[in-house]
Amino acid sequence: MTTPPPDRKDSHLALALERGVEFPDGDPTGFGALRLDHDALPELDLDEVDTGTTLLGKRLAAPLVVGAMTGGTPRAGEMNRRLALAAARCGVGFALGSQRKMLADPSTRATYAVREAAPDLPLVFGNVGAVQLNYGVGLPELRRLVADVGADALNLHLNPLQEAIQPGGDTRFSSLVPKIRALAPDVGVPVLLKEVGSGISETTALKIRDLPVAGVETAGVGGTSWSWIESLRTADPVKRAVGERFTRWGIPTAESVATCRRVLPDRIVVASGGIRDGLEVAKAIALGADAAAVALPILRAAERSVEDAVAVVLRIVAELRTAMFLTGARTVADLRTRRLVPMRDLAAGPRGDAR
Repeated sequence: MTTPPPDRKDSHLALALERGVEFPDGDPTGFGALRLDHDALPELDLDEVDTGTTLLGKRLAAPLVVGAMTGGTPRAGEMNRRLALAAARCGVGFALGSQRKMLADPSTRATYAVREAAPDLPLVFGNVGAVQLNYGVGLPELRRLVADVGADALNLHLNPLQEAIQPGGDTRFSSLVPKIRALAPDVGVPVLLKEVGSGISETTALKIRDLPVAGVETAGVGGTSWSWIESLRTADPVKRAVGERFTRWGIPTAESVATCRRVLPDRIVVASGGIRDGLEVAKAIALGADAAAVALPILRAAERSVEDAVAVVLRIVAELRTAMFLTGARTVADLRTRRLVPMRDLAAGPRGDAR
């Protein structure tokens, strides 16, 4: 008997957990080239620092979201349960992985129903690919995906590179702008557009500026490479080679955050894409993000236990709090005004006459 191939969602999980699917060297996110200006006289006490913030009308303990990852299989459902419990315990947001499978197989709903496991979650993002609007998904389906999981907002993810490499990928990306314009106001919750690892460029942000969406999630270059993951999954040697070639394609996260804030001054900007610690969260906030999403480190911890996932989230929040203290930022709003210094300025040395 032929063994059936593994489910795509389980295959994605296995590769993310067991293989090297991140950038191994350099500074792909761009955050390493920036430093926050240290204030040795911060004029506040550490216990005065308040990491709390409001995102989409929901109060969070920190400007942090457990990033979109998975759903649709029993293994994925267990990971979602652990991740949701960790997010709820820490008072941060939670984003579901793509819910497309719910539309094809409603029996998978339980794998996405995180509020049933963690009713205290302060903010839940639903998720489906924007490209699915060209494959029969309309307003009734979007509303159902939101209602079935009690989502507070909906991410429409943008993943042309992943779909181009993915076996059987959905690549009809034409005429999405008018469809998003027509549907977004009537979904019933705020809609955000989210990349999945190649970032949102100025070209894309300018298109989004005229759309009735609440904001964006950058998901820039520097974290998990879905081009690389899909190249590992495909049996097509040409697609495998193309996936490997485009592993570094896209906009570094730091650049994407700054661009989105400049082009979309009044929208929500969630920074993601290779953010791995609280110092990078702080830099993202200083660049203009309202919050940051972190995925892979929390996923790998959740594979061990909920407690390990909680520990990773609390460590990130503690690092953020320390960065705020060391920049004299009592609140997240204060942190947005703090100075970021390009590291190349350090190499130039002191200004003035040579002695």
